[in-house]
Amino acid sequence: MVEETEIQTVSFVGLGVMGYPMAGHLANAGYAVRVYNRTASKTEDWLKMYTGMATATPSEAAQHSDVIFMCVGNDKDVRSVVFGDDGVLAGMASDAVLVDHTTVSSELASELAAATAGQGCGFLDAPVSGGQAGAENGQLTIMVGGAAQTFERVCPVMGCYAKSIRLMGGAGAGQLTKMVNQICIAGVLQGLAEGLHFAEQAGLDIESVVDVISNGAAQSWQMENRHRTMAAGEFEFGFAVDWMRKDLDIALSTGRNLHARLPMTALVDQFYADVQSYGGSRWDTSSLIERLRRG
Repeated sequence: MVEETEIQTVSFVGLGVMGYPMAGHLANAGYAVRVYNRTASKTEDWLKMYTGMATATPSEAAQHSDVIFMCVGNDKDVRSVVFGDDGVLAGMASDAVLVDHTTVSSELASELAAATAGQGCGFLDAPVSGGQAGAENGQLTIMVGGAAQTFERVCPVMGCYAKSIRLMGGAGAGQLTKMVNQICIAGVLQGLAEGLHFAEQAGLDIESVVDVISNGAAQSWQMENRHRTMAAGEFEFGFAVDWMRKDLDIALSTGRNLHARLPMTALVDQFYADVQSYGGSRWDTSSLIERLRRG
């Protein structure tokens, strides 16, 4: 339950597959939660499961809230709920904190940090890793950018739905760290897809192969949690290809600005474009193996 601290009322903007359970964890922890979602029916469903207050606009959600959490789609979506007369900034009190859990560009994180500072408010860019299951189970990893004092103030609240929370640096550092995360996942999944495809073509027993190599240097979370569904051609278990391509586009664009060479990432991004062409836009990211099977 909520301890006697300055943070008592929070709001959550965006009740998608991630935000819905994250806001639920806050309600279950005893915080007074104000919620906003563009599709009102999603808000109605959330209120049937949790105790909270529905609001008509992001601005209304932000009013009277100590911390405003957001988890929407992309840079454009974030701007649409933050700025303008009905935006979050219009409703924030001078000592409130805006926390953006959306995976967006580091440039937008810097823009939001400046905009909130201009109103005397705090800001943290705090993208997450762990997928829908991590959100539902309260086991997310959160990479944070912002001021240390603001981080220390909000960290216990984020602990309602996270197993690991780390301040990575100033504004934008959380988003840059998430880019590293997505770059690494892309490479691991492509390697796993090729390994399993090779094993299939060689007539090996997939379970036996994974059982032995997962005890060595090849072990990964993806191998442990996705090899069976990949072998079965089932791709309804995680982060969608559309969203991965959005994240990789951010990483590749930032890489060009930093003069960081990302040839593997660019190649895997194109492999995901092939998966989209098969109608796999909403398949999970492990669907790279389907591209290999279709030759």
